[in-house]
Amino acid sequence: MSMRLMGLPLLFAAVPAQAQTPIHLPPAPEVVPFIVPVLPVTLAPYPWPIPFVPAGPPRLAENVRAMLESAMRTGDSATVAAVVKVAIDTQPYDKDEIRAMQKAFNDEAARQLAAKANAETQRIRNSDILELWTGKVELGAFRATGNTSNFGYSGALNLDRKGIDWQHTIQATADYQKDRGAVTREQYLASYQARYTLNDGLFTFGRTQWESNKIQGYYDRYSLSTGLGYRVIKRKDMTLSMELGPAVRRTLYVTDPAETTWSTLASFDFAWTVDNALKFTQTASSYIETGNSTFTTNTGIEAGMSKHLKAKLSYSFEHETSPPDGTLKTDTISRFSLVYGF
Repeated sequence: MSMRLMGLPLLFAAVPAQAQTPIHLPPAPEVVPFIVPVLPVTLAPYPWPIPFVPAGPPRLAENVRAMLESAMRTGDSATVAAVVKVAIDTQPYDKDEIRAMQKAFNDEAARQLAAKANAETQRIRNSDILELWTGKVELGAFRATGNTSNFGYSGALNLDRKGIDWQHTIQATADYQKDRGAVTREQYLASYQARYTLNDGLFTFGRTQWESNKIQGYYDRYSLSTGLGYRVIKRKDMTLSMELGPAVRRTLYVTDPAETTWSTLASFDFAWTVDNALKFTQTASSYIETGNSTFTTNTGIEAGMSKHLKAKLSYSFEHETSPPDGTLKTDTISRFSLVYGF
């Protein structure tokens, strides 16, 4: 049979009464309570505030640190720089600590250098006129050509004093030869020069000089000059300075009347220390005037034999443009001498 509910068809099936069998469900399971054991736990008291334990950056390996410290004990900045480079290449994560060690070394080296320079400056300022002198003595033989051709003996003395602003130089040379009772060469020279430093390269100078060379035609020749100079090269192993200024000369000739002339002095002084045992020197000067001009050069090579003793081979050249009658214009001298420095 069917009927309609709210517009929807409903179907009912008719089941006979005798076909309805009761349904028996199994009994519900008994509920057993679950008991969770509780264990007593004792906790430490919770700290407040949370403690802070400072921890620095990772430390440089001890073997690397020992290598750096060993290089720094040498005091050589180039060696330290080379070891630092290797350490940074092998330990890049520790570069900040490595560079900090290098900076501390450089700062200490600069401090010691400044202290040493200051002590040296004070020592120089407090010294008297007889201190700070250095010098050398030369003794040897020579061979002369030109107005004479012979062998003879020579000697030289050089004294030098360097202060903060002033430098004083004293030079003296003597060449003498006697053959069969007659003097065939007798040449002497003495000079004093003072330099005053204006700045690192520029200086002013004053020079006085006396010469005597009868073979070349004059008894005495006095020179007085002043001017400006410049240190073109100023290194530990090489120096070059040049000078230029006016000069006045008074010459007492053997045969001609004495005369006083004005001239221009130009000179340079070069020194090159090749190594600890070898040194090359070159000096030249010229007095240029309308009458008789004078040009001189001296080339020398020094070879070290010991701390204070050296062997020196030198060649000097002197040219007079208008010498007295009967004398040649050019004289040359080759010398071999022993040099003692003090």
